[in-house]
Amino acid sequence: MPSPAKAFKGEQCLEPTDVMRRDHMDFLKHQRDETLREGIRGQKYSLNSCIDCHAVTSPDVAGGQVRTLKPFCAQCHAYAAVSIDCFQCHNGAYQPGIGDQSALPADHQAQAMIAALEKQLAKGADK
Repeated sequence: MPSPAKAFKGEQCLEPTDVMRRDHMDFLKHQRDETLREGIRGQKYSLNSCIDCHAVTSPDVAGGQVRTLKPFCAQCHAYAAVSIDCFQCHNGAYQPGIGDQSALPADHQAQAMIAALEKQLAKGADK
């Protein structure tokens, strides 16, 4: 069983350890949906709450100059063979192709989807 680093600060997590191990992804997904769809930020289960306590320095990230959640999360996720997708967006460094159109696959299907979307948007503008 993995033994992730102790919290950087704080004595107690938002929920008991067994609840967080089992349900943290549901808490984060729910918070993500509220943030993206309704603009509700800064709630109890935000990723920032995790970062405040569990982010640690790692020599693999910016030469150990910044705190990151990656080592804390990676131990259990590797043990459980579960991928982490949080850091595809929540990453301090700009990565070309993320968050812009170049991230789409360069095939005809993606181009067709873009064309259909542009056509639909143009219809909406005519109303």
